[in-house]
Amino acid sequence: MAEKIGIQVKDKFCLTLEEASHYFGIGEKKLRKLVHDNLDTGFVIQNGVKIRIKRQRLEQFLNALLSI
Repeated sequence: MAEKIGIQVKDKFCLTLEEASHYFGIGEKKLRKLVHDNLDTGFVIQNGVKIRIKRQRLEQFLNALLSI
């Protein structure tokens, strides 16, 4: 739906795992592991089985890391 409206990934508040993988240049498997290991850090939103990533929070989290 966002593609129909024309919202760019860089302007979205929440990203799907696929969008976040492309945006951050991290593989989906690695991103899933990152999400699973850091559910309490504030960049993950879960709605049942759907996972959304808060883009700005993940940026801040990744900036603080030295390696993934």
